[in-house]
Amino acid sequence: MKSPSYWTITNTPLYSFIFTLPLLLIYEVGLFAISANDLPLLRNGADVLMRQFLEMFGIAGTYGFGGTFLIGFIIAFLRQKKALEASQIKGEYLLTMLFESIGWAFLLIILMIRAPEFLMSTKDERLLQQVVLAVGAGIYEEFVFRVILITGFAYVLGLILKWGNIGKNIGSVFLAAALFSVFHFAGPYGEDPTWYLFFIRIIAGIFLGMIYIFRGFGIAAYTHTIYDLFVLVKFTTSS
Repeated sequence: MKSPSYWTITNTPLYSFIFTLPLLLIYEVGLFAISANDLPLLRNGADVLMRQFLEMFGIAGTYGFGGTFLIGFIIAFLRQKKALEASQIKGEYLLTMLFESIGWAFLLIILMIRAPEFLMSTKDERLLQQVVLAVGAGIYEEFVFRVILITGFAYVLGLILKWGNIGKNIGSVFLAAALFSVFHFAGPYGEDPTWYLFFIRIIAGIFLGMIYIFRGFGIAAYTHTIYDLFVLVKFTTSS
C-alpha cells in the first residue's frame, strides 16, 4: 500500500495540532509572564471571543482554551491513529511544514508590501507584549476565522444553496475574510474604519483562507504568526 504523501499527511488535523502546540505554549507562557494589569489589553480579540464562548459551557479560566485544545489534539490523535501508520509522526515533515509556512509568509509579505502593518495593529511598544500578540493572532484568529467560520459557512452554503465543493470553498473563504476584516474595526481598541483597510484585510483573509483550505490550520497559523513577527521586526528596527 502506497504511503500518504507529505501534502496529504500534513493536511490532517493531527499534524496541525502537533505543529501548532508550540505556538499555543509560547502564547500562554507569554501571557503568564506579562503583568496581570496588561492582560485585558493584550489578549487577542479572537482569543477573548473563544474564551467567552467556552465560558457559556462552563469552561472558564486562563487555561480553558488550552485544555480544550489539548482535548482536541487527543481526539484527532485517536481518530487518525491507523491512518497515520500507527500514529507515527515524522519530525522531518514538521520541519518541512515550518519552512513551507515561511514561504507562504514571504508571499504574503510581497502581497502586502505597501501596507505591511495592516495585519498586525498594536499601540503597545513593548517587545514582549507585541510578540505575544503576534503569536496569539496566528493561533486564535486562524482558529476562529478559518477553522470555525470557513467550515461553518461551507456547511450553510451547501445545505441552503446546494453549492458544490468549489462554490462552498470560494464563498466561505470570502465571507470569513470579510468578517476577519470587519473584526479589526470592532471594540474599543479597534481601528478607525476605512474602505482601504477593509479591502486590504479582505485580501489577506482570502490568502490565509486558501492556505487553510489547501494546507490546513497549522500552516495557516504559522504563516500568520511569521508574517506578524516580520512586521514587528521591521517596525522595531526602523524606529
